[in-house]
Amino acid sequence: MNYFLRFTATLLLVIIASACQKKPAEQNWVTLFNGKDLTGWDTYLGPAYDSVQNRFDSLSALGLNNDPNGVFTVVPLDGASVIRISGEGFGGISTQTEYENYHLRVEFKWGQQKFHPRKQSKRDSGILYHGVGPQGAGYGNWMRSQEFQVQEGDCGDYWSIDNSTIDVPSNGPTKDEYVYDPAAPLRTISYTSEYGRRCIKNPDAEKASGDWNTVDIYCFGDKSIHMINGTVVMKLFNSRHLIDGKELPLTKGKIQIQTEGAEVYYRNIQLEPLSETEFSKI
Repeated sequence: MNYFLRFTATLLLVIIASACQKKPAEQNWVTLFNGKDLTGWDTYLGPAYDSVQNRFDSLSALGLNNDPNGVFTVVPLDGASVIRISGEGFGGISTQTEYENYHLRVEFKWGQQKFHPRKQSKRDSGILYHGVGPQGAGYGNWMRSQEFQVQEGDCGDYWSIDNSTIDVPSNGPTKDEYVYDPAAPLRTISYTSEYGRRCIKNPDAEKASGDWNTVDIYCFGDKSIHMINGTVVMKLFNSRHLIDGKELPLTKGKIQIQTEGAEVYYRNIQLEPLSETEFSKI
C-alpha cells in the first residue's frame, strides 16, 4: 500500500511539473484571428484585372477596407471558423499592428475557385512579413515586405516584394532558380539582384492540395526561418530594404496574407515572442 501511495504521489508531481512547464509557453501565444470577424485586420484590394483587355486596370483599385465582393470573410469549415480568401482580385489582409522577434504559426488549405489572370495557373497566395510603408507599393497590391510563398508545390519559397532584400545560402543555374542550400554561399535575393527575386525552398514538405498545411515563420533581428509542416525549408539572413538610396535593416512590420487569384482558407493564426536563444535552436 505504501508503495502504491508513493507511486501515485510521484506520478502526480510529474503531471504537475509537466503542466507548469507547458503553461508559460501556452500563455505567450497571441491569437491574431478571433474566430468571429476581422477585428485587428485591414483589407486592401489593388487594380482589378480586365479579362477583355488582358491587363490590370490601374484606375479600378478598391483600396483600403473596401471589399464589396466579400473577398475576405469569416466562414465555418471543418468544425471551426476560418478566414476565407476568395481569390477574386489581388491584394491582401494585413494586421494593424507591427511585430518583431516572433514565431508566427498559420494553417492554410486550398479551396476550389480560381480567377483571371491565374485561372489556369497554380493556386497562389502568400504570407508577407515585415510589411512596411504604404499599401499597394508592391505591384500595386501589397506592402513592401518579405514573402513566405504559399503556392501549390512552392510553399516556403522566398520572394522579394517592392525591392525588399535578403541573403540566402543557395545554388542555382539561372536567375530566379536558385535553391536553398545551407552549405552554399550567401546570395543576395531582390528585385534587382543578379540572382533574382525568388529563392526556392528545399526540401519540399508540402501536403497535397486540399489538406491543411502548417506554416511556421521565425523572425529574430534581421534573420528569419521558413518552415512547412514541421520541416525547415529555408534560413534567411540580413533582411533589409532601400530608402533614399541607402540600405537599412528591415526587421519588423505588419503581417499580410495575399489574395492572388485562388480561393484559400486560413485558421489558427497565432504569434509568440521569440528570444535570440530560442531562435538559435531552430
